[in-house]
Amino acid sequence: MNWLDALMIVFSATAANHLGLVAAAESVVRHRLPVLNCPKCAAFWLVLAYGFGCEIYFTATHHFEQILELFAVAFLSAWSAIWLDLLMGIIDQLYIKVYDTFYPTTDTTDTDALDTTDSVPDVSE
Repeated sequence: MNWLDALMIVFSATAANHLGLVAAAESVVRHRLPVLNCPKCAAFWLVLAYGFGCEIYFTATHHFEQILELFAVAFLSAWSAIWLDLLMGIIDQLYIKVYDTFYPTTDTTDTDALDTTDSVPDVSE
């Protein structure tokens, strides 16, 4: 299995979860997707499925060493998905901090304009 393929699968699985695409897919299909909504599970199973698919398609022979290497790559992919998800969260926090410095949120409404207690008629009489 090509390492670049595994890397692209890990990034895709992690980014899809981080950006909320899996949650959106769950709301569309109206079912939970428990394996896909976890970055490490998605990375592990997608790398494993892709690896077995490539092995069957290209070689049609399964040597024990190839299968062992495939499982090692799948576990490494799951482990790296955890750290990539954490890195994406840190980048999000930095982005929010930088965005708030360029576009500060200030309250520009007049508090007197929102006070409507004087305009409500008294209906208790």
